[in-house]
Amino acid sequence: MKWYEITIATTEVATEMISNFLHEFGAGGVSIEESGTLNKPRDTSYGQWYDTPLNDIPEGQAIIKGYFPEETDMEQLVQALKPRVEGLHEFGIDPGNVEYSYIEVDDEDWATAWKDYFHPIRITDRITIKPTWEDYQPEANELIIELDPGMAFGTGTHPTTSLCLKTLESVIQGGEEVIDVGTGSGVLAIGAMKLGAKAVLALDLDPVAVSSATENVSLNGLSEQVDIRLSDLLGVLRQDSEQRESLMVKPPVDLVVANILAEIIMLFIDDVYEALKPGGTYIASGIWKNKEEVVEQALIASGFIIEDKFRDEDWLAFVARKPKGE
Repeated sequence: MKWYEITIATTEVATEMISNFLHEFGAGGVSIEESGTLNKPRDTSYGQWYDTPLNDIPEGQAIIKGYFPEETDMEQLVQALKPRVEGLHEFGIDPGNVEYSYIEVDDEDWATAWKDYFHPIRITDRITIKPTWEDYQPEANELIIELDPGMAFGTGTHPTTSLCLKTLESVIQGGEEVIDVGTGSGVLAIGAMKLGAKAVLALDLDPVAVSSATENVSLNGLSEQVDIRLSDLLGVLRQDSEQRESLMVKPPVDLVVANILAEIIMLFIDDVYEALKPGGTYIASGIWKNKEEVVEQALIASGFIIEDKFRDEDWLAFVARKPKGE
């Protein structure tokens, strides 16, 4: 089968939104290659080995590739995509001097090639993400997340995801009920369970994400503890009483984690506050450095107390607490 491969040169900060646009237009897969220059620090604190060679992508830039069926009108696709990308400026996201190109490729050229770059990687002091197709012998007390993200989702090594996993490791004490908003491949829901949570409600508005998360949760033997639902943010919690009663995890909960863009986080901070127990914790990640102040002020305005911030490159995660007296 033939496919069209569209290549978009943009900025690293715009990759998540543009990737989402490509999926909305029907991409059968999306890959992202960020800067691999010698100036970019690479974390080797846990012995990580980077098989992806250094590239000539300028610092802060990225290359996104999307794959579309051969019957796709690519000129029409590009013309529909351009205003969406330019519109990112309205959200404070600079896509840079965007360049578009496309070629025709065979499916064997891309469908599995990305797996060559995904190997077991130590994310935190205790957590290692392991692709299902790799053999790996864990150390004593090492927590293994089995993951098959597919072409549509990340491998869990993006700074925003690793930030969340590191933050979860510092916050979870054991026995917590958790809500994971925007679960994607399910990696954070699985990580929370591995760290000792009692149960997780994992939500995503993308049916493909729900399917991917369901598969990965099953691979880790956690189907009885992780409830995966199709939901626009916390919308599932506003369903009728019968539907809410069917949820494995019901608010108020001990912990909410959301690894999504700052613009989306801003939309439902009050809903998170309402879903938490007094003294409950909100981990908000996916925040680019230029949105730090506005997100912090929004959390405070909703009643949260900022307890900590974790950073990785230019991304950060907030740890916010609902006051115990609420």
